[in-house]
Amino acid sequence: MSYIKTDLPFPGILELLFYKRSTGKALSNLAQTLLHGPSTLSSGERELIAAYVSRLNNCEFCCESHGAAATAHFKDDGKTITCLLDAADEIPVSGKMKALLLVAAKVQQSGKAVNAAIIEQAKLAGATDEEIHDTVLISAAFCMFNRYVDGLGTQLPTQKSDYVAMGQRLATKGYKQPPAILLPLVKWIMKRKYKSI
Repeated sequence: MSYIKTDLPFPGILELLFYKRSTGKALSNLAQTLLHGPSTLSSGERELIAAYVSRLNNCEFCCESHGAAATAHFKDDGKTITCLLDAADEIPVSGKMKALLLVAAKVQQSGKAVNAAIIEQAKLAGATDEEIHDTVLISAAFCMFNRYVDGLGTQLPTQKSDYVAMGQRLATKGYKQPPAILLPLVKWIMKRKYKSI
């Protein structure tokens, strides 16, 4: 359970999204738009940005869950995410994606850390204005998500393997919350699943 009383034994941001419907729905919709909405960056590439920024922010829950979602999209047994987190020079992505990850890392430090030279480098690598926009917005949003998750002291899943199933679900079903009429049933199912946290 987090620093606040929610009566919801869910891991990470799940506890907070289901705690307060108005903010939970807005944040879920934001994540859905950023990671599954229209973009010339694939959902896997966008999940990779989210996982990378979360790693730089030391947010274990977001790094692991979005890393698992990226792995589900890439279908590469975790090779891409492992390289990104452990040996970034060897990551099997395009030069454009490497340049965008550099933009993401600068955004994580501060918006002011992004400069014209970094943007020009991304453009020379083939990034469009929209892809640069999406990278900056995802990176900034995940700084917020990371601080939300860690700032309220949410709990981690009891088993690392839980992230694999979570990543599969995020990759296939996305981030939208269930309709209000189904919410009590979904909470009941999730309470049974996560009662040991």
